[in-house]
Amino acid sequence: MASSDVSVDIRSDFNSFDHFPSMRYIATDRPWLKLYGIRVQPMPPFRSLSCKPDPALIHHCLPDELLLEIFTRMNPYTLGRAACVCRKWKYTARNPALWRAACLKTWQRSGTEVNYMMVRSLYDSSWRRMWLQRPRIRIDGLYVSRNTYIHTGVTEWQFKKTVNVVCYYRYLRFFPSGKFLYKISPEKIKDAVKCMHFRASKADCVFKGDYILSEDGQVKSSDLIEMALLYPGHRYTLVRMRLRLRGTTIGANNRLDVLKILTTGVNATELKNWTGSILELVEGWEEDETHDPDVPAVSHSRGLSPFVFVPFEEADTSVLNLPVEKMDYYVPG
Repeated sequence: MASSDVSVDIRSDFNSFDHFPSMRYIATDRPWLKLYGIRVQPMPPFRSLSCKPDPALIHHCLPDELLLEIFTRMNPYTLGRAACVCRKWKYTARNPALWRAACLKTWQRSGTEVNYMMVRSLYDSSWRRMWLQRPRIRIDGLYVSRNTYIHTGVTEWQFKKTVNVVCYYRYLRFFPSGKFLYKISPEKIKDAVKCMHFRASKADCVFKGDYILSEDGQVKSSDLIEMALLYPGHRYTLVRMRLRLRGTTIGANNRLDVLKILTTGVNATELKNWTGSILELVEGWEEDETHDPDVPAVSHSRGLSPFVFVPFEEADTSVLNLPVEKMDYYVPG
């Protein structure tokens, strides 16, 4: 295996939004702006299946080597949209090197050798098929769970008892490093997305935890996600969640079904000298096990609506921002 086949930049480039916590809209991705000052090697001209001259003006002005360089700097979702433009862009977007870089970056924690073994044994050596069929957690947006319940109001003048529909959200943002951010708030997505970063203040109530996408013997990925986070305070409360990843279409990975949410206690002495992840701390624990008698283990049965994925660029326009009077209940597919 040549070193050039696996030499991809795996630095996290999904935190650009973190530098602008106060901005309202996220700028559109323009990968061609990254080509300034870069010397591009020429390549043979593109040959379509029909061998007819291409009448498109953009293809006469844009050399094939620059088109490939622009595609190289696109994320996979933008690359998929670009493949729908014309035949030339479709076949250029099928370049295996583009999807290999995306797969190695997405599943970097699995290791390069494991990824190469999986693409050969499970996906017919097709990196694009691996990207579409292998379960993966999306990190280009937020997973949002919208929950509602009926709250009894105060009796007024002994005539009637009012009721209110209360709406609150659970927010999850995942990172390639195995960390995630968690927030429960009545704030709409367009407001909550501004504080979903590692520099959030205590007033934002954003908590950090660890997650893992289970794998069967490091050979085949599963769709189960194990998560754990710690609520600080006078008594430490440990939150453990088990989710199932699925998609409404092939390769979407845009739904998270909540299988279990469990809160339990943890001893402060265990955390004093602990330097590993929270998942490693609770490894081997029983589901109803607690290490603090004052914080019993509780399995929650409310607020378990599925998580819906919302990309960052759709945070302001998502239907989940509608108020209760316009959408009192929301049932995701």
